[in-house]
Amino acid sequence: MTLDRAVMAFAGIMILLSVVLTVYVSHYFVWFTVFIGLNLLQSTFTGFCPAANIFKKLGAKSGCAFE
Repeated sequence: MTLDRAVMAFAGIMILLSVVLTVYVSHYFVWFTVFIGLNLLQSTFTGFCPAANIFKKLGAKSGCAFE
């Protein structure tokens, strides 16, 4: 799995988790969804993604987006 796919899969899982938590636990978990969205948006403009750095250290092969 490339770094790009790992980051996208992780973001998707976190978004789905935050939606489930919002529906079944507390409506305040919607802020977790907002945080994930803002993090994705800032990584688009800056190229800095904490998840990409972690996956890179774990040995994920570099893809096109996070070189």
